[in-house]
Amino acid sequence: MGKTALLFPGQASQYVGMGQDLHQHSQRVRELYDLASREMDQDIARLSFEGPPEELKRTRFTQPAILLHSLAVLTIMKDNLPEFDYAAGHSLGEYAALAICGALSFEDAIRAVVRRAALMEEACSSNPGTMAAIMGLSVQTAEDVCTRASAKGIVVPANFNSSAQIVVSGTLAGVEEAATLARAAGAKRAVMLEVGGAFHSPLMEPARTGLSRFLESLTINTPNKPVIPNVTGQATLDSTDIKGLLVRQVTSPVRWAQTMTFMKEQGVTCTIEIGPGRVLTGLAKREMRPEQMINLDTLEDIQTFAPITA
Repeated sequence: MGKTALLFPGQASQYVGMGQDLHQHSQRVRELYDLASREMDQDIARLSFEGPPEELKRTRFTQPAILLHSLAVLTIMKDNLPEFDYAAGHSLGEYAALAICGALSFEDAIRAVVRRAALMEEACSSNPGTMAAIMGLSVQTAEDVCTRASAKGIVVPANFNSSAQIVVSGTLAGVEEAATLARAAGAKRAVMLEVGGAFHSPLMEPARTGLSRFLESLTINTPNKPVIPNVTGQATLDSTDIKGLLVRQVTSPVRWAQTMTFMKEQGVTCTIEIGPGRVLTGLAKREMRPEQMINLDTLEDIQTFAPITA
């Protein structure tokens, strides 16, 4: 019998209008949005539903908005959520994965992501940087490119998104040099990204330090299902490890390609992406080729969802 994995998207999956139908449908969902709005001192529901897009793209707003969307789907699904074997989320999505596995309460996941997003936006302002997507290089070659480009400025691999795509992150000079060297090394493409900063790089160190202090105030329970942290790409049930890995994640690469390899090797044949968009489903389709791929984004998706059969 095949296994099922729940996947939770990260930053860049947002869209204006996301979650509005879920918010209208459920009082409990509205309470979660209200909590986030109080924590942020910002009406995150209005911003999610009405925009403007440029404001919603800001890190301090995007991350809580995407998390809330995923938690809203889970809240409405309740007992209709199918049995699953693993949960994983891309960057901020890891908090939703921890929440559905009971390691974090929904409320604490919201508080943590609100704080994380604010800290990361502050780090972007104090340590300006950028990112670039490189297509068609091996991991070893991409890492070598970053090492050589570091002569011009900080640059490191930030997202191992798939076997075909690696995102690098760092100072403008470092990332531009890495893109140039990547093309020379045979990359199919090396594209500068329109992002707010150098996520998952040493330039996020102030955010890592602040998040470490904040997480000390939260209780992280032993998850009831294995969670696959970004830092390792391997499943864990250790609550002590989880807290440290959440801190390390801020300045460490997202090993999503390794996460997908792990799931495939463990016999995952069904993926369910929960939250806005289909980014992770697209990656799974190319890398894992599961027998069944489901997206739960809108209220209609939930209402038409068919229980998985063995």
